[in-house]
Amino acid sequence: MKNTEFDLCVAGHFAIDTIKLSSIKKPVLTLGGPPTYASVAARKLGANVTVISKVGEDFPQEFLKQLEKQGVDLSFVHVVEKAKTTSFVLEYLNEDRILKIKALTPKILSKDLPVSLRVKAVHVSPIANEVSLEVFKKLRSLCQILSLDPQGYVRKILKNGTLELKKWKDVEILQQTDIFKSNRKEIQKIVETKDLRSAMRTLADYGIKIVIVTLGFKGTSLFFENGFYHIPPYPSRKFVDPTGAGDVFAGAFLAEYISGKTPVWCACVGNAAASFVVEKVGPKGFGSKKGIYKRAKQLYEIVMKE
Repeated sequence: MKNTEFDLCVAGHFAIDTIKLSSIKKPVLTLGGPPTYASVAARKLGANVTVISKVGEDFPQEFLKQLEKQGVDLSFVHVVEKAKTTSFVLEYLNEDRILKIKALTPKILSKDLPVSLRVKAVHVSPIANEVSLEVFKKLRSLCQILSLDPQGYVRKILKNGTLELKKWKDVEILQQTDIFKSNRKEIQKIVETKDLRSAMRTLADYGIKIVIVTLGFKGTSLFFENGFYHIPPYPSRKFVDPTGAGDVFAGAFLAEYISGKTPVWCACVGNAAASFVVEKVGPKGFGSKKGIYKRAKQLYEIVMKE
């Protein structure tokens, strides 16, 4: 009998990523997508995690084994016959990233959702608009806390497959969101203001309890209960690949939040967890719970002194 009770469910598509970095000679083919990074990060911190996703017949069995080895439940991952897995080429040029899509898996449908699922938190993180409003509403009904990373909603696909940011605002989705996480460029496509604090307040006005904006090398901005907090980044031992850092933050943040920790501490844990994953190419640099907590405590002390 399948387990239907979890701490966290990540909804969105897995991906097959081809990562191109100036620091390495050959592109690296690797497992990707928010469900990979967020779910493993949450597992490292002890959360019981499942995923709702779709993949194509080309999805390597090796990737499934990697996830299962980490303890991620894959009961609700559907393999679509005669379909390809969502695939990206990610090319990094200094601080810029060129994102190109090679294949798209069919969208997640209402019928794909497990009716019996009971979960403390759902993290919705589409990468190519694969989660509709209808599906979003059903996911909302399955959980106590709904977290949103809108990255896949603010992307448009050009004719050559390159992805660019676009304007997006679905008030119905925002009004049902408890925790919002995006990067600075993405939030500006939703609220359309360059003033970060103003944008975060605007989102909170929709009823969102916690608004998080990741700022790369500058750390993370956090807004809740009418207060702003800056969480500094943890200096990684080396910086190799930024892929998935925001998703790792989300998974780590939620794992702590559903266990009753304060948002400031959760954000420190998120930054600490992200500082590990950037040290290797792809989803290979996850830190241990002990290591993540050690780095998080240092960040927390800094924040509390400010």
